[in-house]
Parts: sequence; C-alpha cells; structure tokens
Amino acid sequence: MYPFFFRLVFRRMDPERAHHLAFRWIRLAARVPVLRTFAAAALAPRHKELRTEAFGLRMHGPFGLAAGFDKNAVAIDGMAMLGFDHVEIGTVTGEPQPGNPKKRLFRLVADRALINRMGFNNEGSAAVAARLAARTPVLKTVVGVNIGKTKVVPEADAAADYVKSTERLARHADYLVVNVSSPNTPGLRNLQATESLRPLLGAVREAADRSVDGRRVPLLVKIAPDLADEDVDAVADLAVELGLDGIIATNTTIARESLGLASDPDLVAETGGLSGAPLKERSLEVLRRLYARVGDRITLVGVGGIENAEDAWQRILAGATLVQGYSAFIYEGPFWQRAVHKGLAARLAASPYATLAEAVGADTRKA
Repeated sequence: MYPFFFRLVFRRMDPERAHHLAFRWIRLAARVPVLRTFAAAALAPRHKELRTEAFGLRMHGPFGLAAGFDKNAVAIDGMAMLGFDHVEIGTVTGEPQPGNPKKRLFRLVADRALINRMGFNNEGSAAVAARLAARTPVLKTVVGVNIGKTKVVPEADAAADYVKSTERLARHADYLVVNVSSPNTPGLRNLQATESLRPLLGAVREAADRSVDGRRVPLLVKIAPDLADEDVDAVADLAVELGLDGIIATNTTIARESLGLASDPDLVAETGGLSGAPLKERSLEVLRRLYARVGDRITLVGVGGIENAEDAWQRILAGATLVQGYSAFIYEGPFWQRAVHKGLAARLAASPYATLAEAVGADTRKA
C-alpha cells in the first residue's frame, strides 16, 4: 500500500514538509510502548545469520540508516524500530545553522532519486550532545555521529571546528564520521585533498581520544563519488597510514549524466547533491577500488543507490562490511528494511559463504 500512499499523499507535498511529517509519525510511534513493540516485531525481525561485527561493534545486521535523515538525534529509537541495524545521525556542525534557503529538496521520481542542497541544517554540536547525553535508549542499536564544517567557518579554521564537535560528541558516539564530501558547504570538498585531510583527521583523532576515557571511538571518513580514481587511492592510503577504522563510500554526487530522459529538466538543473538509484554504479566502482587498495585493513561502508537486497549483497561482495540507505526509504516505505534483511539472508543461504564476513570482498578478490 505504501506506493499508493506515496502517490496519493507524499508525492503531492513539498518533499521537505513530507519528510518532517513522516519523521514526526516515526518519533511518536517510538514513544508509545505498544506501538513500538508491534512495529519492531513487524518491521525489524532479526536474522541471526546476518549478525555483523564492524570496528569492534556488534550489530544485528549490516544495514544502517545513512546520515542526513536524523540530523539532530531525535528519532534514533524510531529508526531502530523500523529495522535499521545502525543509525548514523547528523551531519552535525560545530555551531547551529539553518542551512540553505528553501526550496532545497527535490524528488526525481522517474529516476528514483533526490537532489538536496540542505546545507547541514542542524541544531549544532552542543544541542545534539546534550540530547544524546539525556537519551535513555529503549531499543538497542549502534549510533554513529557524522560531523561536518560550520558554513561560516573559514576553510583555514576547519580543523578547530571539527575538533569542537568531536570534544562535545565523541563520548556519545559508538563511531564518529568526518564528513568532508557534501557538495552543499562551500569549500568542504577541498578538505578531501590529502594535504588538508591528514592534519584534520589527526586533530579529530586526538580530540576524540582526549574526550573519551577508557574507550577508543572508531573514526571513519566519508568521501565523494566525484573524486578522481587517483584521489580515491590517495585517501585509501592516507586512511591506512593514519590507522582510521573505516571509509564510507560514498556521499552524493554533483554529476547528472546518469539521470534518465524522463526526469523533469527543471529539476535536473537544480544545484545540490544527487542521491538514489543513479548513484549506484559510481558508488560501487569507488567501493571496489577502495577494497582493492586496502583489503581487510579498514572497514568499508557502502552507500549510494542501494535500493534492494541485491544491491546490498553486491556491495558486500565488493568489499563493504556495512551498507547504508536513505533515498530508497523515501520511495519504498517502512517495509523496505524488512525486505532487504530477508533478501540478504536468502542470498547468504544460497551462496558458498558460511557468514557475511566471508562474503565481504569476495568478488573484488576474484577480479
């Protein structure tokens, strides 16, 4: 019924307004014990064979919610209730900011894609840290915290801004992600150059270690699909050199070549990051390249254009220990996570691999 409901209600609404409406329903349902229990039983059945360990964290499965959906950590239990095995909140910036002027989110329905230029709209690291500190989890899930640069902070002062967020948020994070790949903050992607990325990641690592006693918070970096292949290799080598725990591949793209002719040309012309199905091939290419470069030394997270269990399975075979989704959730609805888990369990059972861990990178190793 969800596709019918999407066409009848959500497709007629402004995408950002529809997002906030659905988000409110999820939050409300998670606060009512009987609804939460019923929804979790229906939408988040657990498959023991999908249990996953990544950078020392145990998860019910490999499939998580990508950053961008829950920017302010207000619906972690709600997203766990829907079946996500981990929830990555953010992107959170050092200071609060409203983001870019509306209208800033667009649906390309024919391509099952989104264009966004939200601009890291969030309440800031102090407010999000306070919310996480006060949180009493009712559903067990791994929580990642994705941090980015405040727009008004000059590029030269970016490291200090990331450190500020790290000092506030690291103690509340199961893992921490440095986002240097959104196309919607001016100058942000320049930080992916290794000469800028090395001191930035080093500063964040030191700040995380200072801020958390007795626990090493896993640190990941999220990269863009628009990097040239040699730059992907350079980031991979840097991640190994610095002892990072993971790389997330990939963020949204500024490219439009993968869009079909059926898309509204006015929407295609909108600036911002493109996500969803058209990102699938390039994200997979970047993932394969990363795994060929780093092997099992670093955990890879595949995201971008994952629509179904087959897409998730292909990312695992290409080298991803974890996979994430967001855009397809908008089009598929609340039973999407259940279908992905069921399909992954079926593919694992039909494969020559006894565990998901054995399947990670299998196709890339053969190539």
